[in-house]
Amino acid sequence: MDIIDELEARGLIKDFSNRDEVKELLKTPQTIYCGFDPSAKSMHLGNFVAISTLMRLANAGHHIIAVAGGLTGMIGDPSGKKSERQLLSVSQVEENVSGIKNQLEHFIKNGRVLNNASWLKEMTMIEFLRDYGKYFPINYMLNKEIVASRLDSGNSYTEYSYSIIQAIDFLHLYQKENCTLQIGGSDQWGNLTSGLELIRKVEGNEVKVGGFTLNLLLDSSGKKFGKSEGGALYLDETMCSPYRLYQYLINTGDEDAARYLKVFSFKSLEEINSIIKEHRENLGLRIAQKALAKEVVTIIHGEEKCQEVLKMSECLFKGDYASLSRDNLLELFGEYLVLHPSNILLEDLLIDIKAAASKREAREFIKGNSIAINGEKITDLNKIITVNDALFNEFVLIKRGKKNFYLVRLNDEK
Repeated sequence: MDIIDELEARGLIKDFSNRDEVKELLKTPQTIYCGFDPSAKSMHLGNFVAISTLMRLANAGHHIIAVAGGLTGMIGDPSGKKSERQLLSVSQVEENVSGIKNQLEHFIKNGRVLNNASWLKEMTMIEFLRDYGKYFPINYMLNKEIVASRLDSGNSYTEYSYSIIQAIDFLHLYQKENCTLQIGGSDQWGNLTSGLELIRKVEGNEVKVGGFTLNLLLDSSGKKFGKSEGGALYLDETMCSPYRLYQYLINTGDEDAARYLKVFSFKSLEEINSIIKEHRENLGLRIAQKALAKEVVTIIHGEEKCQEVLKMSECLFKGDYASLSRDNLLELFGEYLVLHPSNILLEDLLIDIKAAASKREAREFIKGNSIAINGEKITDLNKIITVNDALFNEFVLIKRGKKNFYLVRLNDEK
């Protein structure tokens, strides 16, 4: 199975410029590029579809160029947007480019990461119009779906120019780096074809160049992949912890987990199909979800972080909260954190932190075996909470019933 057949079998490819020509090019080592928009200082899990595809192409012997859009990020891409994007400041774009370049360099081993500002920022308006703009008739631009869909709501010239500028990227990389293929998300089809159009008009129709786009991942309900209640699943662990990423993946639906394994896993298709078969024979064990979550977290954050996440999940499942590190404890229960002085009767503490509405209710919870401190059931009505009960001499984790948590930081400062 060649690389194109494999990518198709994994459900990755949406459109080709010309499938036969792309397959023929990929029979020998090619230089392939993909651009990444610096709209934030970190990429997210949706971007990882393209990143992992570049990694597969690199493993197949091709040279990879990942382009951070330091210049294109200044004007914004209209792709898939209902309204024009708010422009970022120069300093914000530079910060974002720095962040995503560091991430791309972590994943792209057989290749380079470039910033398109390095070849675009010195271009004058006259050069842009005379050397490139003349190749793009107005009708050609208006016929692009991305433009036609916005004619009623309106695009500024700034956004219309984005496609031309991205086309210049492809031409530059073809001329300077012998780059013959571009890949991108399905929303980049219009920009990709503009690049091919420009190369052929400048270099001649006989040049061998092409590209393909990747399917936009949606879950079984049609929701965009990589979104959660806590926001985008960023690759930067300070913006989205490895544990939150793991929990998102472990909680995906059965059919979604099977599809996502083919997209993200670097296991062979035979291994993946075996996992899916075993999963469907034992649905309650969530075999596919566990395989997916473990591999994705390991690829993005490393084996050590993945093992830490697995330990956190095990401790949470067993109620063994004393085995958690301080950071893990705060990550898991920090949203429930309240401050309170120590040396207080447990029933009074329950009322103060709103775990009980009255003394009577608090006593009923305690006598009814509904209250646990740091994972241990407490039935003593005379229990006084002191620093001796605290994890790390600081925290008391109170659990009421099965799902209600309260993390109390004991604070005796006057």
